[in-house]
Amino acid sequence: MSETEDEDLPVYSRTGLIVIAVCTMLATLMQALDSTIANVALPYMQGSMSASQTQINWVLTSYIIAAAIMTAPTGVLVAHFGRTRVYVVSIVGFTIASILCGAAQSVGQIVLFRLLQGAFGAALIPLSQTVLLELFPREKRGMAMSLWGIGVQVGPIAGPFVGGFLTENFSWRWVFYVNVPFGIIATLGLLFFLKETTRNRVMSMDWLGFAALSLGIGAIQLLIDRGEEVDWFNSTEIIVEAVVAGVGFYIFIVQMLLAQKPFLSLALFKDVNFVLGTAMVFLVGTNSYATLALLSPYLQNLAGDPVMLTGFLLGPRGFGMMVAMLISGQILGKVDVRMIIGTGLAISLIAMTSFTHWTPDVSQHDIIVNGIIQGIGVGFIVMPLSAIIYTTLAPALRVEAAGVFNLVRNLGSALGIAVTSALLQSNTQINHEIIGASVTPFNHALQNGAMGQYWNPATRAGAAALDGMITRQATIIAYSDDFKLMLLTTFLIMPMVLLLRPGKNIVEMTPEEKASAVH
Repeated sequence: MSETEDEDLPVYSRTGLIVIAVCTMLATLMQALDSTIANVALPYMQGSMSASQTQINWVLTSYIIAAAIMTAPTGVLVAHFGRTRVYVVSIVGFTIASILCGAAQSVGQIVLFRLLQGAFGAALIPLSQTVLLELFPREKRGMAMSLWGIGVQVGPIAGPFVGGFLTENFSWRWVFYVNVPFGIIATLGLLFFLKETTRNRVMSMDWLGFAALSLGIGAIQLLIDRGEEVDWFNSTEIIVEAVVAGVGFYIFIVQMLLAQKPFLSLALFKDVNFVLGTAMVFLVGTNSYATLALLSPYLQNLAGDPVMLTGFLLGPRGFGMMVAMLISGQILGKVDVRMIIGTGLAISLIAMTSFTHWTPDVSQHDIIVNGIIQGIGVGFIVMPLSAIIYTTLAPALRVEAAGVFNLVRNLGSALGIAVTSALLQSNTQINHEIIGASVTPFNHALQNGAMGQYWNPATRAGAAALDGMITRQATIIAYSDDFKLMLLTTFLIMPMVLLLRPGKNIVEMTPEEKASAVH
């Protein structure tokens, strides 16, 4: 932004500045909080709605996918309708969708309302950042972005704590109702104090390319979510979803190649750092949110931990991530970025290896420590990756690159949850068959003492108890298999680090650009 542009910015009173800054942070916190707050409440939602593990995970994936897709048109919508209008409508829509989520009576309803929540919430983070950049003069923008970045990280850290407290003391529905006061305060403050921007109706977007990409992403996500339940390609539904996904991606690619102003510039994909960086963050994303989605039911259903304790055990992971991102942001340009990413991957490997050996009697100390370790690993990966995609890109492509980077990261998160959930269900069934094959009346372990009486397969009560134990053991092994897959995924990222090309202009990036890339 030039000095002339700085002079053209609207002037606010001190009261107006404070109110707008507070409301902006509330909107940011509201959206960031919802990225993790629902995780610990999933088992309660599942029970109250009689949903399967795969179905209840749609509550997470629908939100992530909608937010990822709808981030892209934010700039065009602001140009056509004005920033304040779009910002306020987004907050109001997010708040209403939160109320609807809390009032939902079925899985279908809550998934639909979570889609709406994600769609309206997509603009909150970029618009919050834009507003804060406008409020503060050039010399204070670095500080503003640092404070804003910390605020963004508070949401994921506080999410499990707040979600656990509300679920245990009130109801899982309050993990959504908690957004209402934030939304009301932010809406009123911005309506009265934030000045509208000049409209630019000339600005356009490749809506066909955007729609085709959205259709392809939505169809492939639905395919993975539903595949295990309807027997994959033996189902007409899955075949139709695969065809729709293929057509969507085909139209998107054709548009990108032939359109005068495509939704995504081809120049992005000619840059090695950008291609490698987005591929790596996709794989990191598959592990990041999937871990939370797996651990919450693991701790509550297998380990028997209450929901509030589960939130307490999962929260420190976000703290580790925040600390690592702050540290990596400070040492960027001073230490080879590949070394920082490699360190993050090595730390992540330690955490993933530990997960594969867990049993339901794992100690609370190990859960907290391992969560912090994993958070540190992810923090040391994401921030440097966000920066290195800029190092060889032309400045004109940086905003578009940041949008694609975050879209791919969120897509990886949604697909990671879907894949691990499907594998958990499938592997539990397979392991149950394997273990059950050796359980017969002739097994000596079932013929001796109290064990033989309690697990006697010849009686109805004994057969039920035995089946429950087999299911429990099969589930524990299935969770371990999921964590082994995540461990393998982390290994796959490591060789890609060596192919990255460190550039000098990481040092030249402004704090605003670094923050934009990360968030």
